[in-house]
Amino acid sequence: MKRRTADWRVVHQVAAWCLGYPDDELIAKLPLLRSALDEQPTSEAVKLLRGFVDTLARQDPHALQHVYVELFDLHRRQTLHLSYWRDGDTRRRGESLADFKARLRDGTTKGDGWVVDTHGELPDHLPMVLEYAALADPEGGRRLLIENRSALELIRLALVDRGSAYADVLAAVCATLPGPSARDRQEALAMAQAGPPAESVGLEMLPFPKAGPVSAATMMGAR
Repeated sequence: MKRRTADWRVVHQVAAWCLGYPDDELIAKLPLLRSALDEQPTSEAVKLLRGFVDTLARQDPHALQHVYVELFDLHRRQTLHLSYWRDGDTRRRGESLADFKARLRDGTTKGDGWVVDTHGELPDHLPMVLEYAALADPEGGRRLLIENRSALELIRLALVDRGSAYADVLAAVCATLPGPSARDRQEALAMAQAGPPAESVGLEMLPFPKAGPVSAATMMGAR
């Protein structure tokens, strides 16, 4: 049954899976991802993710894995580690990673015991942050995404430059946050200097759901 109001937890959880390595587990979950999206009211974020899920379903899994490694593992130009876009490989990044770790840890202790599984990744890895926002602390996770909006936009623009369909996943995430997306790298960098935008009453994503069932998306939380 289609919901009347958008639940951005579903968008964040689907995006988290879409940005993960396309192994057999992810490929097997594609029908579930599509079902979770089909339960949501039509929005730009849902349309973008639905198209990306359909694209994954049409591709050869081995080709998908090669593309993923080429995009995200071999080059830093599209890295999914959010603090890298602000701090690079400087000493300051260690402080940022510690802050991410503390935010994820503190947020989960306020909830129902859901534990962030790093899967060997650093705590600023975007799929992990998205899963945290979807399953552990929706409000705190969304604030973390807003604070790192500049990094999200820079990743999106880098993927656009590569002509990658993964850009649509980043665009979907940005569509759940306040304010328009950056048109170019200069605007994205300016976002970091200006700080997070203020929320506006009447935006599509407000009010943000604090609790309640996630329907098909809850099944995606099990690793």
